Amino acid sequence: MKQYLLKLSNGDSLSRAEMRRAVRELFLEETKKSEIASFLSFLTMKGETVEEITGLVEVLREKAMPIKSSVSGVIDNCGTGGDGSQSFNISTTSAFVLAGAGVKVAKHGNRSISSKTGSADVLEHLGIALDFQPDEIENLLEEFNMAFLFAPHVHSGLKKIMNVRKELSIPTIFNLIGPLTNPIQLDSQLVGVYRRDKLETMGKVLHELGRSRAIILNGADYMDEASLAGENHLVLLENGKLTPFTITGEEVGLPYYPNSEIRGGNAKENAGILEQVLKGEKGSYLDTVLFNAGIALFAHGKASSINEGVKLARESICSGSAREKLQSLIRFSQEQRKQVM
Repeated sequence: MKQYLLKLSNGDSLSRAEMRRAVRELFLEETKKSEIASFLSFLTMKGETVEEITGLVEVLREKAMPIKSSVSGVIDNCGTGGDGSQSFNISTTSAFVLAGAGVKVAKHGNRSISSKTGSADVLEHLGIALDFQPDEIENLLEEFNMAFLFAPHVHSGLKKIMNVRKELSIPTIFNLIGPLTNPIQLDSQLVGVYRRDKLETMGKVLHELGRSRAIILNGADYMDEASLAGENHLVLLENGKLTPFTITGEEVGLPYYPNSEIRGGNAKENAGILEQVLKGEKGSYLDTVLFNAGIALFAHGKASSINEGVKLARESICSGSAREKLQSLIRFSQEQRKQVM
């Protein structure tokens, strides 16, 4: 590690190949916690480059649970977290809307880190398993358009590095790369980031990782989700080209709500919000999901515009299709438990 630490401490960036070699060393038993802490700290102080983020993600995916899915057209709509908004589980709720609209979703997520309730917390409360195996994930995507990939389960080798990250108590490169480490090879992606200055950087990384189409967004008040509280900043990645643009909810027929209207709570409360949205109960929660799901459907290419995406999202909910995807995942999880017992 010494050569990489020296280079970073001098303010020099690592090449993609150097980053891959350095990250593989982080996984070695003999690598000290102090070396891992220094590596992450130096990267943060210097500022992470496209090559460094890409190299890190490539190794994390290489070390992850092997999932060789033959399913095509898969999207993920995971955000980085870290925006401090304490919102309900917007992207998790939206994932069921996407599945109900006929899109295959490999939802990558974790327990709460910076918010009250993470995606894993709310799904576990609803009765959904967090330990799906590769063949089950393939089956879920094929049959129900939706699978959940619990980050600590699919990245079990990261425990030591994650412990150091927690001890550091400062934002590091790992605060940015969670949505990028999905072990399934995605065709498209919606990535919410809490840092507006990283939109184009993340777009370039997604291109390097092979996404043919993606949207990276930072919402009003710097949320890592699209917000109805004002102007949202987005970058569209399409065939290697990055196109920045802005959008408000009013432009696609949705009302204004301040972000205080979409706050969530604990796992039980957020599970209740998720269920009421999928039942079509009107209000700020539903409209926020329609906005985010509409953007994701456009990112996927299922919709030719965000406006059309919002309409498809509404149909998915009103038809009961989105709610049926939730119920299917719960039933599948219950069957899984019976087989284990």
